[in-house]
Amino acid sequence: MRFQGKITSWKDDQGFGFVVQNGGGERAFLHIKAFENRTQRPAEGDLITYVQVRDDRGRFRAEQVCFVGQRRVAAAESGQGSGSVILALLFAAFLVSACFIGRLPWLIAGGYLLMSIVAFIAYALDKSAARNDRWRTPESTLHLLALLGGWPGALLAQRVLRHKSKKAAFLLVFWATVLMNCAALAWVLLRWR
Repeated sequence: MRFQGKITSWKDDQGFGFVVQNGGGERAFLHIKAFENRTQRPAEGDLITYVQVRDDRGRFRAEQVCFVGQRRVAAAESGQGSGSVILALLFAAFLVSACFIGRLPWLIAGGYLLMSIVAFIAYALDKSAARNDRWRTPESTLHLLALLGGWPGALLAQRVLRHKSKKAAFLLVFWATVLMNCAALAWVLLRWR
């Protein structure tokens, strides 16, 4: 159940604060990572909607947080990932077709499949590490996996796991690796007879 409330205190330098439901009630802990859309910084007095959960010590915590008026925006953004799934599926169909007509060796298609599985697993491990405050997979490793042909699996991971799907700087480098990988594949297709 979603609640609406007001941020009663916020420590921007530390990235946390507290929220109280409209109409009163017990305050809930609020962390910057709980915001679904981080296009603006929270501040004391902001109205938000959130799901209230209890932590393992019985204290309330706000999750799935949106600024009032942004819920529809967040829902619309979550639909944009379906284009990523379609792109990954179209690319897989292209690879299989190129192999069937003899324009591409099956070994390359298998390499893309293997690297996509490895990339998906790397994203899943990184998401788990982020949630549990453990050692994270470096972004350079995730980009290298995409460059080596794992980008379809990375795209699926971004959509399914909702991980690394909103950070603009990461996505810019990610799409650059996709373009470089596709350029290398085009070169192989033109050379392979």
